[in-house]
Amino acid sequence: MPNVKPSTVLGRQLGDELRRFREAASLTTQDAAEVLDCTKGKISRIENGHVPVRTPDLNALMGAYRVDDDDARKRLEALARKANRRRREGWWHQYDSVLGDAYRDQIELEAICDSVRTYQVQLVPGLLQTPEYGRAVTVASRSWQSPEEIEQFVQVRLARQERLTGDSPMEFWAVLSEGVLRQQVGGPEVMRGQLEQLAALADLPNLTIQVLPFSRGAYSGMFGPYLLMRFPQVASLDLVLTETPTGNIWIEREPEVAHYRALFDDARMSALPPTESLTLIQRAVKEYRP
Repeated sequence: MPNVKPSTVLGRQLGDELRRFREAASLTTQDAAEVLDCTKGKISRIENGHVPVRTPDLNALMGAYRVDDDDARKRLEALARKANRRRREGWWHQYDSVLGDAYRDQIELEAICDSVRTYQVQLVPGLLQTPEYGRAVTVASRSWQSPEEIEQFVQVRLARQERLTGDSPMEFWAVLSEGVLRQQVGGPEVMRGQLEQLAALADLPNLTIQVLPFSRGAYSGMFGPYLLMRFPQVASLDLVLTETPTGNIWIEREPEVAHYRALFDDARMSALPPTESLTLIQRAVKEYRP
């Protein structure tokens, strides 16, 4: 299954604003297409964030849509500049040699989203992994061969974790199947350290960890891992990422994203509350002690 790159979130936000201004001006996509001397399809792709908007086209559309407010024009111009510029300033580009396009997309989107909700079946989420646990996962993936590549990939995992503790930290909510606590990644010592870190991270005010015990039986979201990214201001920009052995799949259509929201709500309602989850994690720590 091929990797699917998401539309640029900033591009989608720009397109969403342009659509609202067009509708406020009582213009159709055909009217907008005549302004740019293009097809209606191109206008739809612009409004969906799938194609960049050149400055002359943006100015023409703002004129046709009667966007006269200076603040609104500056906001649209700033969105267009950011959406059209590849984010080369990000720290992750120093690791380009070990990052595939799909993983780089995920990191870029993590940098601008304000919350992530994830359900995991067997693995601790990357944002919560210890170096030793992350190294064991990387080695097992067989995607990187040399010790240097493996170590670089582990460093990427650690750098991503700044989003939980740095300036303007994101909100992170993880629902973990009990299998995450039982799958011995790296062996007992590595697992003990990883679970101790989970227990410590549970104290962060922006972090929620719940465990869904085996005793809960069947539930709607048990088919596999996924994460939901939420972005500031516009809920319709939310994205879902599902992981497969052959690549990441991004889901953008609002009805499908809404389905995953419902799945996550079902998972968190089925899981133990955070305090009881912490007790279960601490009990598992003791089981890994020699």
